[in-house]
Amino acid sequence: MSISLKEQITNDMKTAMRSKEADRLGTIRLLLAACKQKEVDERVVLDDAAIVAIVDKLIKQRRDSVEAFLKADRKDLADKEAAEITVLQVYLPQRMDADAVLDVVKAIVTEVGAKGAGDMGKVMGVAKTRLAGKAEMSVVSAAVKAALAG
Repeated sequence: MSISLKEQITNDMKTAMRSKEADRLGTIRLLLAACKQKEVDERVVLDDAAIVAIVDKLIKQRRDSVEAFLKADRKDLADKEAAEITVLQVYLPQRMDADAVLDVVKAIVTEVGAKGAGDMGKVMGVAKTRLAGKAEMSVVSAAVKAALAG
């Protein structure tokens, strides 16, 4: 039986503590804090899919920060954020490639009977649920636009 994602993250935190990897430890603690906050706020126990969603959100925040720091000519801070992204990506499942995402999106378009760009919201709603954790939402969005345009 495989361990849950939360158990894996906790084990990785202990390993980082023992090996005195301060930066990695800080990032893992940040992730665990975000998970705990969501559990307390919503009074739920997070499953792996919910944790993947949190990891996705944290990575997106880091990417936005990297972009902002590079524009402000703060390579030191951008490098720190990029290192955190590397630590967080370990907890994401294998992502689908753009072609596989497009195939799924085309099936969804047919399924919901979408006709054009006006149906993008309807298609994205289904695609988000079906592809959550399996593909980056920016790739999904691009695939939906392509499927509805063609």
